[in-house]
Amino acid sequence: MRIGEVAAATGASARSLRHYEQLGLIASRREPNGYRDYDEETVVRVRQIRGLLDSGIPTRVIERMLPCLDGGPDILPDEATPELLAGLEQERASLDARIATLVRSREALTGYIATVTAARTTP
Repeated sequence: MRIGEVAAATGASARSLRHYEQLGLIASRREPNGYRDYDEETVVRVRQIRGLLDSGIPTRVIERMLPCLDGGPDILPDEATPELLAGLEQERASLDARIATLVRSREALTGYIATVTAARTTP
């Protein structure tokens, strides 16, 4: 598959795909004309990467997780090292803190909206 086909299949931009390749998250073969050629598994891998990024996991952690994701979307427990698990636990704690902040922000917005709405409907 060419880079545009992978981009269309995954929703990732060609620039993102080149960045993922530069980081070693995905790989391509080069055709004689210099075009990148990706296999079908790259689509699965890019979707995994995008899902992890959308979850707030940085590429440095994703890079360490990728060996655990080979063979499908499930993590292979035998390949998860203690160091990887410690890093993932740290990332999870960071996500928990961000979630708590978002919940507080949502509650504050809800309160503000309720107050403004009540003030506007009260004669």
